[in-house]
Amino acid sequence: MIAKTLQDMFRRYRRPGDIVFALLFFAFALFLLSQLGAETKVVKRTKWFAQPALWPMIAIWGMVIFSGMHLLSSVLSPRIPGRLKEVTFWLMSLEYVSYFLIYVVTVPWLGYLPSTMLFAAFLAIRTGFQSRGAIGISLTFGAVVAIVFRALLQVNIPAGRVYEYLPDSVRVFALTYL
Repeated sequence: MIAKTLQDMFRRYRRPGDIVFALLFFAFALFLLSQLGAETKVVKRTKWFAQPALWPMIAIWGMVIFSGMHLLSSVLSPRIPGRLKEVTFWLMSLEYVSYFLIYVVTVPWLGYLPSTMLFAAFLAIRTGFQSRGAIGISLTFGAVVAIVFRALLQVNIPAGRVYEYLPDSVRVFALTYL
């Protein structure tokens, strides 16, 4: 459909949850602006275009201005119902953040290999893949990831405390490669 007037062309329709997003983004931009003086430096006897603070300052001021305009346009646009449903949908992603934090806490206790395998299998089950084949693939994937990172790439990941209870000959191998 082609707009008949200039007003139709620039009319803005607010989506559910848009004002919440606009408010949070504007608050975040103001927070970054408040930290600008502490996190960047203005170096004396340096040209203005060579200052380390120049591009962060331009970017953050741009965030403040444009997020403020977005917030203003959200406030002035007609409200569409469904904000709570939309925000609830956004917050559902925090479930997976909590799973990752639990994983990070379990690695020093169980070790990288068992934690990664359990985490992969749990996520497969949580996302609905409950067949034996899917769980087997996720366990294999977890094992391959752990072995590639520890043994092949030599990433230094703390060994689990559970490895201390292994027999001496197995413990050295587990501490090095698992």
